[in-house]
Amino acid sequence: MTDEVTGLAGLLYEFGLLKRYKRTGWLVAGVRDPESIAEHSFRAAVIASVIARLEGADPERAAFMSLFHDTQETRITDIPYIGKRYLKPPSNEDVTADQMRGVPAEVAEMVGDAVGEYEEKASLEAVCARDADKLECLIQAVEYREQGHQNVQGWIDSSLAALTTTTGKRLAEEALSTGTLDWVVRVLNGD
Repeated sequence: MTDEVTGLAGLLYEFGLLKRYKRTGWLVAGVRDPESIAEHSFRAAVIASVIARLEGADPERAAFMSLFHDTQETRITDIPYIGKRYLKPPSNEDVTADQMRGVPAEVAEMVGDAVGEYEEKASLEAVCARDADKLECLIQAVEYREQGHQNVQGWIDSSLAALTTTTGKRLAEEALSTGTLDWVVRVLNGD
């Protein structure tokens, strides 16, 4: 058990890298200090729970999958889509299995099952989590656009096209038709 606890402590430090690793696609768009992978995963998990609840799925499971959907990037980094034309990284399931070596079996199974379910898109929760990933990217692109970054339309368009749930599509349309700080005005006006 001592070796497994050592492995688990190492995994927790490894996943901490996600707070430092930046989402590299935004660098291509000219964003000098883009969000971290952890920041993306946090909001994706929140969005996944919302979409899942409104789609009749388990919000906790959808959020859980979202927390682990990019953890493989500690090992393979966040390869931009243009880079994926030239590089063939291993599957996320294979990277996760490698990451889980040396941790307690129940933890390895828990994380491996979440990543596998997400990648297979076999459950409604996984579909909601995948929509959350795309919707989070769209929302982030809108925020960057409001900050003056003009090269983000491709991320908005591709994210919008990838959405599959009714709730995800409705939220995207609303996000595109409102300002990122309109909610502040509503709060200050007592709405």
